[in-house]
Amino acid sequence: MTPSAPVSLTRVLRMWWPLAASWLFMGAELPLFTAFVARLPDSEVQLAAYGAVVFPIALLVEGPIIMLLAASTALCVDRESTRKVHRFMMVAGALLTLLHVTITATPLFGWVTENLLGVPHEVLGPARIGLWIMTPWTWAIAHRRFHQGLLIRGNRSREIGIGTALRVGMLILVLWSASTLTDWPGIVVGTTGVAVAVLSEMFFIRWRVASELASLPPRAPGTRPLGRRSFLNFYIPLALTPLLTLLNQPMGSAAMSRMPGALASLATWPPLHGFIFLPRSIGFAFNEVVIALLGQPGAARALWRFGWILACSTVALLLFVALTQLAPLSFEHLLGLPPELVTLATRGLLLACLIPGFQAMLSWYQGVLVHYRRTRDVTKSVGVYLVFCGGALAAGALLDPGPGILYAVLAFTLGAAAQTVWLARRVRNVVPDLDIRWKATNVPQHGVS
Repeated sequence: MTPSAPVSLTRVLRMWWPLAASWLFMGAELPLFTAFVARLPDSEVQLAAYGAVVFPIALLVEGPIIMLLAASTALCVDRESTRKVHRFMMVAGALLTLLHVTITATPLFGWVTENLLGVPHEVLGPARIGLWIMTPWTWAIAHRRFHQGLLIRGNRSREIGIGTALRVGMLILVLWSASTLTDWPGIVVGTTGVAVAVLSEMFFIRWRVASELASLPPRAPGTRPLGRRSFLNFYIPLALTPLLTLLNQPMGSAAMSRMPGALASLATWPPLHGFIFLPRSIGFAFNEVVIALLGQPGAARALWRFGWILACSTVALLLFVALTQLAPLSFEHLLGLPPELVTLATRGLLLACLIPGFQAMLSWYQGVLVHYRRTRDVTKSVGVYLVFCGGALAAGALLDPGPGILYAVLAFTLGAAAQTVWLARRVRNVVPDLDIRWKATNVPQHGVS
């Protein structure tokens, strides 16, 4: 295919599937964690410690560097720009790791877990141990996502899938070894596996990206250098997007802790979240594809169609699982949940069926706005999500509606729906000539005023 040939669904698929495979492998991490830890002693407390404290806090701390993948894909066009983004990655990774240690090692831990999250007292000890083990997590994620963006720019997205497969394989190896050869508590087994796995993937990606780094061209004459101010204007709104989105994890934990059946809801959340994340994750992979291809002939139309196919397929898949015996069988036999948690998780899964579809369309709209350097609009959309989701969670905590996890899933679905509608309206205003239905016209390549 020549560079001037229109972008087709096949080309979108070729770029998307290795990234989707990578996200699917990452999505398998939480179910694997659950499958091993649920079979160890005191599993309900150990799962609650991870789902209510370790996982939300680790995700929230890493939030500002998650979008390094999109930034690297969009900005690292030459050696000079790459060095500047790399420098930012190293500084941000170090500062966020320091924040992680501060939360874990100081009285801030008690204030966050007891006053903000309100988790049961028996969860606190295992949760602190898990956070200590997860200390390398943030820096490893920053390093990995920065270099993955370079691989995407170099049309080497398959390397990303291989790296994530290595990560999952290492996770299984460590979980199996630690659970069978040691008497470690479940939280130690699980978080050790997660930490070792993500470090393994980071080192693999750094090794594979070496040739890409060596072949980066110098800055082209006449082009504007990537200045600190221009980078921060681009990246800060982008970084706030996952940071604000990840607030739903501690918000959800705090709300569930204040609703009936708190411990059961908190213990059910990791396996249920992991199950929802699997079909949702392949929608995340669509975001970088939109950023990389949009602006080429025919890309808008092909990407729009692909996004709808992806949204409908993932919703249908999750709905099929939730309405058949696949859901209870998976939660009981694959993940090892006790019967009372299986029922709760199956009901929650049915309520979450629309979330993967919303994610596919969110990736389309966010990718369009990032391509046109309208990152502030992406951040504003997350504000809409938090308002709707947070309002629903607060109402649930006050009204005492029943099992907290079911109400939390409904709140997350409502928030995703509101965010999608807001982004759709914003994209229509920002890029009114974006042709997504008929034969693609010339799409603007640069920013929109």
